[in-house]
Amino acid sequence: MATESPAGELGTQAPAFSLPATDGRTLSLDDVRGERGLVVVFMCNHCPYVRGALPHLVRDARELAEIGVNVVGISSNDGLTYPEDSFEHMVEFAAEWKLPFPYLYDETQQIAHAYDAVCTPECYGFDADLTLRYRGRVDASRSAPVPDARRDLFEAMRQIAKVGVVSDQQYPAMGCSIKWKMAP
Repeated sequence: MATESPAGELGTQAPAFSLPATDGRTLSLDDVRGERGLVVVFMCNHCPYVRGALPHLVRDARELAEIGVNVVGISSNDGLTYPEDSFEHMVEFAAEWKLPFPYLYDETQQIAHAYDAVCTPECYGFDADLTLRYRGRVDASRSAPVPDARRDLFEAMRQIAKVGVVSDQQYPAMGCSIKWKMAP
């Protein structure tokens, strides 16, 4: 069942994190931020919405890096209940897709809670000062890429990199719900 993200609390600061990456490093918020901004994408391996948006996200991440905006992916899904989203499978997924950005594992799910993330893929766009300026989707792609989809995330982040804010309408993310751990 598809889940839609709520409107973002624009103007809030990015919650800090330090998480293991699929390349063997542990990366913090300061390690991944770009000179002109940062996109934090909550994603996972198995979600058809992530797979549908991923070709465009990979393209956009490469182009955003050229203007000083970095991208980081974070998986917060319960890897025990959903083994395809385990850290080991994340390493394989990152290699298979040749992700041009770090892919981090939020095993405790504390970071997803701190960001109020609800679905995958869900994008948070921060300016150079790590103030939230965009929350929403990559584009209109769902379980398959939409070839000529307006590049919602890319256009917003390009404007944020230039002037610090975005004036365009923001579209909510839609995808699989984050797979939360059951309370003990």
